[in-house]
Amino acid sequence: MGELTDKIKGNANEAIGKVKQQSDNPDTQAEGAAQETKGKAQEAVGKVKGALGDDI
Repeated sequence: MGELTDKIKGNANEAIGKVKQQSDNPDTQAEGAAQETKGKAQEAVGKVKGALGDDI
């Protein structure tokens, strides 16, 4: 995946995770927190790829 793809997927996962955390269901809240964390990690990977020129 390229830099832009990672950043887009990261943003989407963060947004979906934040919405899930608003649920009344504790399981869904936990899933949302995990998804938000995954999104932040994907964004970080995208930034690293951008700095390295997508050659990784």
